[in-house]
Amino acid sequence: MEYKVIDKTSYKLHLIKTNKFKTVTVRICFRDEIKKDEITLRNFLASFMTYSTGTYKTKRDLILKTQDLYAASIYNRSYRSGRYSVFNFYLSFLNEKYTEEGMLDSSLKLLSDVIFNPNFDEISSKEAYNYLMETAIKRLESIKENGNNYSVIRMLEEMDKDMPYSYRDIGYLEDLKNISVDKLKKYYKKVINSSLIDIYIIGDIDKSIGEKIEKYFPFNTYKHNKVDQIIYHDKMPKRSKIIKESDNNNQSKLSIGCKIDTLTEFERNYVLTLYNMILGSGSESKFFQIIREKNSLAYYVYSSLNKLDSLMIIRAGIAKENFDKTIKLVKDLMKEMENGKFTEENINVACENYISMLSEVEDNPDAIVETYLAKDLLNLGDIEERKEEIRKVTKEDIVNLSKKVKIDTIFLLEGDGQLE
Repeated sequence: MEYKVIDKTSYKLHLIKTNKFKTVTVRICFRDEIKKDEITLRNFLASFMTYSTGTYKTKRDLILKTQDLYAASIYNRSYRSGRYSVFNFYLSFLNEKYTEEGMLDSSLKLLSDVIFNPNFDEISSKEAYNYLMETAIKRLESIKENGNNYSVIRMLEEMDKDMPYSYRDIGYLEDLKNISVDKLKKYYKKVINSSLIDIYIIGDIDKSIGEKIEKYFPFNTYKHNKVDQIIYHDKMPKRSKIIKESDNNNQSKLSIGCKIDTLTEFERNYVLTLYNMILGSGSESKFFQIIREKNSLAYYVYSSLNKLDSLMIIRAGIAKENFDKTIKLVKDLMKEMENGKFTEENINVACENYISMLSEVEDNPDAIVETYLAKDLLNLGDIEERKEEIRKVTKEDIVNLSKKVKIDTIFLLEGDGQLE
């Protein structure tokens, strides 16, 4: 696998050459400093652009075109990443070595049409606008139906209401209802002209791909200073706060937000990963073995990392009467990490699990692209470098890091029944 970055005037081109896949995957990533009042508009724009184009004026027309291209796949994904809002357009298609000559150009031309020729015509886009608006409204109105996600959303809002991680990725109903076609047009121009743009291509590609990208994606964005994507905390919590909200589900959803103090690059990229795996990620973790298996306090319990937010989030499904016992055990197990109450075997198992996950990444083109995106955002090495670096983490490193992780906010979406 060969990786090369070409820094163009208006974008960065990331080329990942491998003959492991029969497909070629293109990902165009737009990054902008996040603004809360633009999240909903941004999500709607991404969905609008992949619904139809100026050339393929209905969803059916666009689907038929992808079928002509041997079932090419085109889709979007929007999310927040640290202090940035990101939306991506993906295109995956069979390499023309397995189809026919010209497949690469035809596929890139289709993605170009999605990016540069959105269907803003008032008459033809009305159906798309109404459909996407109705779909988005239903999605926003049903946000509480997924109690696990809703609990985390509410916990982050209570933690720091003005920080980017408290913003709802899904958007806001009140902002959605104010979106017009005219507003959509203006925002589209802003994104196309001012975003930080990265183009990732993975597959069995040759040097001609750079010229084709220039031809089909004539971006003309201006250079501007990057904002530090990582969020740091000015103050660490001295004590945690507890918020409860009632719900009509049987199971209560517990979300615990932990702030992480300033870390070195090595700590953020490797030590923090092993700390989380030993404490709360997977069936061999302390949380799973003690809280779920030994004490039967939770249907599920695990922790995950938001490295760019400097946060660790703990989730659990519990009965409301087990709230106090669960919180106590979470705190006790975190204290055990500070006191070094884990073994070299725990470290070795976590290390090998991490290496195994990295090996699995190599079988999925989208996952490979994600690893190179992380390389750019966190200054991570490539897959082999990561395997080497993770083995350098010591028990002392993990103990020292554990003292930088502090519980800030405990949120319980309180159900009215027993744990099943």
